[in-house]
Amino acid sequence: MGDPAGHRRETTFHDYAVTPTHEHPSDPTERVRLAPALAAATARLAEAGVASPRVDAELLAAHVLEVGRGRLLLMDTMRAGELHRFDELVARRARRIPLQHLIGTAAFRHLELAVGAGVFVPRPETELLAGWGIERTAPGATVVDLCSGTGALALSVADEAKPGRVIAVERSPAALSYLRGNATGVEGVRVVEGDVTDPELLAELRGQVDVLLCNPPYVPDGTPVPPEVADHDPAEAVFGGTDGLVVIRPVIALAAALLRPGGVAGIEHDDVHAEAVPELLRADGRFTEVTAHDDLTGRPRFATARRR
Repeated sequence: MGDPAGHRRETTFHDYAVTPTHEHPSDPTERVRLAPALAAATARLAEAGVASPRVDAELLAAHVLEVGRGRLLLMDTMRAGELHRFDELVARRARRIPLQHLIGTAAFRHLELAVGAGVFVPRPETELLAGWGIERTAPGATVVDLCSGTGALALSVADEAKPGRVIAVERSPAALSYLRGNATGVEGVRVVEGDVTDPELLAELRGQVDVLLCNPPYVPDGTPVPPEVADHDPAEAVFGGTDGLVVIRPVIALAAALLRPGGVAGIEHDDVHAEAVPELLRADGRFTEVTAHDDLTGRPRFATARRR
């Protein structure tokens, strides 16, 4: 910026440094140190059994301060009012309310998806299935995402590949609200209300789909799950019957009907289904190249196949 005489002022480190007195120059309110607040929050979340207490504490602080998590390194203090809000959010997280519900969004690959009560929060492990589908989506392809939820798979394909059209299917009215909101303005994505166990679903697309992806409810009934899942994720999006395969079985049949010859399907499953889901794909008789895939921790996570 030039001075009144038109001369350029040399930029110094102090133009960018964040100090307690210059974070908010016009704000005379009381300020408190950020580091002790983060340490106390981390300890409280760890005591409550939260799996990633420091990360969650930092994300909540960043949310309150309206900055990216990486910017916390440049901040020394927060206002007293911000600390109060931060403490309230930490207390709710300690009660095992999902972090994403408190923030209102979930990160998935390059996206920030709106989430909340009534919709399944997408997990990082599903990003592997999304990546597999993206790599196999040719320009102009027709892609179907069954049990779409927030639209994580469908919207990632639309964002990172060049499909001709993406159809996102969801049954739950609550989840559909989030799906439609997340898909608003995304070119080429169509939201369809439908039940993936209906063999007539998307009948107009039979034999035309290039890539089909599905993250169905697959946890066997009665399996212990964390409080964030048990108390906040909708049960119909988590549990898949006694063996966890009640939805996967009709999805495989539907995939075989919708895919064109040579089209591919990817289905996420529970780690107890390492053999069961690939075997179901083989037993259908209409698939080849059946392949099992592990997640980054080495646990069985999804199976893929190609339509004969």
